[in-house]
Amino acid sequence: MNDPQIEGHGATVAEEDTGTRLDAFLAARFPAFSRNRIKDLILSGAVTVDGAANATPKYRVKAGESITLAAPEPVEAEPEPQQIALDILYEDDDLIVINKPAGMVVHPAPGNENGTLVNALIHHCGESLRGIGGVKRPGIVHRLDKDTSGVMVAAKTDAAHNGLAAQFADHGRSGPLERAYTAFVWGVPNPLKSTIETRIGRDPHNRLKQSVNPRDGREAITHYATAQRFGEDNWSVGQVTCELETGRTHQIRVHMAHIGHPLLGDTLYGAGFATKINKLPPEPATALRALGRQALHAAVLGFAHPVSGKTLRFSTDLPQDMHELATMLSPYALQ
Repeated sequence: MNDPQIEGHGATVAEEDTGTRLDAFLAARFPAFSRNRIKDLILSGAVTVDGAANATPKYRVKAGESITLAAPEPVEAEPEPQQIALDILYEDDDLIVINKPAGMVVHPAPGNENGTLVNALIHHCGESLRGIGGVKRPGIVHRLDKDTSGVMVAAKTDAAHNGLAAQFADHGRSGPLERAYTAFVWGVPNPLKSTIETRIGRDPHNRLKQSVNPRDGREAITHYATAQRFGEDNWSVGQVTCELETGRTHQIRVHMAHIGHPLLGDTLYGAGFATKINKLPPEPATALRALGRQALHAAVLGFAHPVSGKTLRFSTDLPQDMHELATMLSPYALQ
């Protein structure tokens, strides 16, 4: 098939494309649109054939016809309130601090339109939360991965959102912002305490991943300290505390994998370590399989209240699944 003559979202049918279904013809030319999306656009009149919008998805195109796809600009859907239980650590008129469980997505996104923290917050806080910081992410000033548990803060007013967002953008360099995470990693880091400083950007080979990218990445700084070591002759695990000086996507997961110590349970950044579970004793191996996620918990969050200026600090214990992993590892603690 030759490339069509394209002007914006327009294409002229070539001889060899005669007889191709309209939806298939467009799907091949414009891969940014799914086949179902193209069908919907055709049926809504957004696709014209020689200026006429009365075609159907199964219409067979003819050589020389001019096909135009006029896709409307996407409109963000407003999240709906949903009654979802929240573990609230603190709340006032300006903000709310919650202990997010593993498995909860922070805000709606393709594939996760419902059941998110935002849906729960809108239900809990009421309609006043809508529009605070954006349509699809009201109140959100920072995020945790779906499978990372721990402390998060959300804003309930524009003033609180602006104040909190400024602190996270500053990464605590000139204020009391504090973010500390507990993680379990394969192996024991050497040195036991250090700073990882790189640049992180999207992995050019896998759009789902981030990677250390010296040329195109953004500055990323993680301070880690080994709190406990576990192991025997043929395996070792480290419990580390990571403090963030920047807040890049997947930063801790990328950085610990970068120094050769990916997080336990992290199938995205620790795929090469998947078979190491077979070297663990039965009890911690069972606990790790039950974990089913990266062993990462946002244990501490501190910040200045955006209205009163008072320094607030919140900490949470390990969730049950990580606590069980720590308990099963404890008999193998190293001095």
